[in-house]
Amino acid sequence: MNKVILMGRLTKDPDVRYSQGETASCVARYTLAVDRRFARRDSQDAQTADFIQIVAFGKSGEFAEKYFRKGTKVIVTGRIQTGSYTNKDGVKVYTTDVVAEDQEFAESKNASAGNSGNFSGSAPSNEPAPSAAGDGFMNIPDGIDEELPFN
Repeated sequence: MNKVILMGRLTKDPDVRYSQGETASCVARYTLAVDRRFARRDSQDAQTADFIQIVAFGKSGEFAEKYFRKGTKVIVTGRIQTGSYTNKDGVKVYTTDVVAEDQEFAESKNASAGNSGNFSGSAPSNEPAPSAAGDGFMNIPDGIDEELPFN
C-alpha cells in the first residue's frame, strides 16, 4: 500500500504549468513545510520541519492554482512517487514527490491570513488553554452532569 497523509503550510505559491496538445492538463507543484512531532534534543538548530514536494495533476492542479497561496495550511492525501532523470551536466538526479489525490484546507481563510509565512505550526489561537492537568480535556464545571447527553 502506498498512502501518504500530510498537513503543512505552503512555502510559496504553487508553480503551475499546462501540458501541450489536444488534452492540455494542469500540473501544479508546490512544497509543504511539515512540522516534525519531536525536535532533536542534541542540537539547538536542528531542522524542525520537513519540506516535501507535492505534485497535483488535472483538476487537483487547477484547484491548487486557484486557491493555494504561500502560508496556506493544507492537508494532502496521496502517494509517493520516485523517479530519475539526467540533468544537463550528465548527472543522474533522483526525485521523490507526493502525487496529490486529495487536497483540502486545514484552517479557515481568516486564520491563514494571519499566518502567511509562519511554518512553525505554532499559530496564535483563540481557543482556551488546556486544563492545568495537561491532559488536553476541558474542565466541566460541577452541576452540569445532568445536561450532558451521556453518563
